[in-house]
Amino acid sequence: MDTLQERIAGEITLSDSPGSTMKKWRELFGISQVELAKHLKISTSTISDYEGNRRASPGVGIIKRFVAALFLLDEQKGGEVRRNLEKYNLPQENTPFFMVHDFSAPISGTDFARIIEAKIVSNPNYLDTMKIFGYTLLDSLRVILEISPSEYPKLFGTTNERAFVFDQVSTGRSPMVVIRVAPIKPRIVVIQNVDNLDKLAIKISQIEKIPLLTTKLSTDEIKARLSKL
Repeated sequence: MDTLQERIAGEITLSDSPGSTMKKWRELFGISQVELAKHLKISTSTISDYEGNRRASPGVGIIKRFVAALFLLDEQKGGEVRRNLEKYNLPQENTPFFMVHDFSAPISGTDFARIIEAKIVSNPNYLDTMKIFGYTLLDSLRVILEISPSEYPKLFGTTNERAFVFDQVSTGRSPMVVIRVAPIKPRIVVIQNVDNLDKLAIKISQIEKIPLLTTKLSTDEIKARLSKL
């Protein structure tokens, strides 16, 4: 197994819920239970039982076969997921001005908004069909002033299927302008503690088709609620 495959296998092995983590990675690769079962020559019910934690935790051999299958099936489809993962597969680094957290299993955009008690400012129709695999908490001013373009991918953890939650924001314009010009974009943007968002920030979210949310919850409360996922 190469380094990226070993990282995924290690995450599954060390997870408190290995089946849920297997499901997360299968969905992130965009592979159905039927496709995976056919490749591994097992039943879809076996895959479902593992992902639902109804079977004993999978052994090392099963996890290796599972991870190898994800990469092979992705390669047969053009290898886009692997290329994206290699782009993001930098050492995860939490600093005083950003914190990356990946969920053990994806949640819908609607559930994410509900958990953080968010008000949906724009693009609510995208939330129902969207799956979020993690979030990043950012000190808006320090990220804008201190992070270099080469370090930007660090904000995404293992995938851009995530929410950016910005603190230390006055109007919301600056973080949305950064997202507008950035080559990689989050799926959801959350602005903390701003009553009236800048009209340009809302316009950019509409152009980029990124749901824009606001919340009154503190950073500590957001972390406490989302750390349970």
